[in-house]
Amino acid sequence: MKQAKFSLTVSQMKFLEQAQAYGFKDKSQAVRVALDRLMREMKEQRLRESAMLYAETLDEDAETKEWLDDAAEGWPE
Repeated sequence: MKQAKFSLTVSQMKFLEQAQAYGFKDKSQAVRVALDRLMREMKEQRLRESAMLYAETLDEDAETKEWLDDAAEGWPE
């Protein structure tokens, strides 16, 4: 695994010092779990924003909506 050096606030450092009390193997695992969660949340947010943009486009473009409705006929709900 690669290593990185970064700065933390006092409260963040206190949390990491207690990582094992929260069930983490060590400080590194706590940071990896936090970064994985942040990446997942950011991806989900981008997907939600994309879905909202598509929904807005469909609301504004009757021809596209009609085309998609026709294409969806026969698909299970």
